[in-house]
Amino acid sequence: MYKGHRVAVVIPALNEENAIGVVTTALNALRFENQQVIDAIVVCDNGSTDNTASVARAAGAITVRQDIPGYGIACLTAIDNLPQCDIVLFVDGDDSCFAEQAIPMLEGIVNGDDLAIGSRNLGKIEKGALTQTQMFGNWLSSHLITFFWGQKITDLGPFRAIRYSALQTINMQDKTFGWTVEMQVKAIIHGMQVSEYAVDSKVRIGESKISGTLKGSVKAGIGILSMIGKLYFTQGQLRRAASRI
Repeated sequence: MYKGHRVAVVIPALNEENAIGVVTTALNALRFENQQVIDAIVVCDNGSTDNTASVARAAGAITVRQDIPGYGIACLTAIDNLPQCDIVLFVDGDDSCFAEQAIPMLEGIVNGDDLAIGSRNLGKIEKGALTQTQMFGNWLSSHLITFFWGQKITDLGPFRAIRYSALQTINMQDKTFGWTVEMQVKAIIHGMQVSEYAVDSKVRIGESKISGTLKGSVKAGIGILSMIGKLYFTQGQLRRAASRI
């Protein structure tokens, strides 16, 4: 719990047996004024063929399984299994983030943010932590969002916190690579308070299933750009829906 707010973590994971225990343990070790910050961690095993789930459980996480591949559907499955909470923290299961840097984002939510994005471009990026393709994709997508919706965005980073009520309001749908874009743009369309916080990046444990292959990078790029286009052409409908809430 952080300043009276219950915090639950969502971790989508695919074959992360070497990293998931490190990530889960680091999150469970977070303390604020001698109180454990994280109330629950839900790891969605997205079809792993290794011991990801058993390692996560041993480290104190709740595990669920989703065999349909996709970053978004793994997050949606974990969300469906969250205990009661006030803030949802999203973290990748590859140990590419620093758990303690969740605190400024949680503080942002407590102070009024609806969505707090961990921006790697505002922090330090360890050499090799992001590929050139990832950096270009982030740059392009961030500039498109800034251009179309008028809000300065510097990253689509997966390390982020959102108020649970805001997460319900934006009604996330994407099941693949457009997940992070959908969350950021829908929050803007709904007039929510969206802020960025500097986070550092380190080289992940193991090979990325997305940026580690050309096929994965192309699919991710298409998914992200397609989502930006879809949101642009449906934003009128989304704004009308938001006005009725």
